[in-house]
Order: sequence, then structure tokens, then C-alpha cells
Amino acid sequence: MELSVAVQKGLRFLADPSVYDRTSFQGLVDASFRSLLSSHGDSSVLDQPELKQVDQIQVKQSHAAATTFILEAVRHCADRSTISSCLEELSFSTERIEIINSTYQTHKKDLEHLLMSIGSCPPRVNDVSWRLQHHIKNAHLDRVNEPFYTISLKTENQGSLEDINFTCTVEQLQDLLAKLKDAAKSVERASQM
Repeated sequence: MELSVAVQKGLRFLADPSVYDRTSFQGLVDASFRSLLSSHGDSSVLDQPELKQVDQIQVKQSHAAATTFILEAVRHCADRSTISSCLEELSFSTERIEIINSTYQTHKKDLEHLLMSIGSCPPRVNDVSWRLQHHIKNAHLDRVNEPFYTISLKTENQGSLEDINFTCTVEQLQDLLAKLKDAAKSVERASQM
């Protein structure tokens, strides 16, 4: 796992026993996992009594670094040895590595589900229905007499069904159709390679 300089700096603060004693270290690790797993952004997640004696700037840096590290570990499906070697490079003690590893193993499945729910998978189009309509007059009572289409896309995303409805003019529909044909040709060419 590659970590940015800022994340490494925050993790080095977390590894330093002169900055975080055992209690404040455990408190920050717990707060990091709790902030990732909470369904709403809890601004008081770092308002823990065990973190009051630590400089609040360092608490925020370490919290950001710890949450980034946790998410990267989940994203890469890191095991205990991978996490241990990454943390050893950042001067973590064996005891602190074990605390992070055990907490990570406890929450790993929940974090994987969280990352899967965030996915960028677009919905799949199952069906299309359309209707031709006409604008007779506009808001100023002028005659328009323009046809337009009402399109309804029936989509499915992770088991849930949804309708996407929009209207377009004949020109916009022709443009959409041309783009869809281009996309279909591109997919066909890519599948033949």
C-alpha cells in the first residue's frame, strides 16, 4: 500500500508514545473505526476524554491518517502481515500494531460492505418506454406546435428498481440515439479484441 506523505506523518504521530499514551492511542483507533462505520457524520467523534491531553491538531491529523490507512487496507484486502509490515515501517510498536490489527479484523466485513455500497456502478437499463407529445402553446400563449418525447428508462441497481424519466426534442433524441449506437459499437469492438 502506498501512502501519501501527509498520511505517513499522521501515522508517525500516532506511533509516537510521547504523543499518544496507551489510553489515547486506543481512543483514537476506536474513534477512527467508529467514524467510518457511523451512518451519519458525527462531529463529536474526536471529543473523547482520553484525547483531551493531546494537541487537537495532531489528533485531527492522526485521525485523518488512520481512517485513510484503514480504508486503503480494506480496499487492498490487506491481511494481518501486510498491515503489520506497513505499520512497522512507520515505527509502530508490536503492541500498537496488534491493537490496530485486532480492531481491523473485528470491523473488516462491515468496512468491506461500506466500500461496496459506495461503488460507482451505474444502474443497468432493463426496459425503455416512450411517448410522443406536442407543445401547442408556450407560457406566453404563442403557438409552438413542436413535438417532443417523454422517455422512461426502467433501471436496476443492486436489486432495486428505479425509473428515470426525461423529455427531449426530436433533435435531442436523435443525438442520444447516435451516442448510444457509438457506445454499442465501442463495446462490440472492445469485446472482439
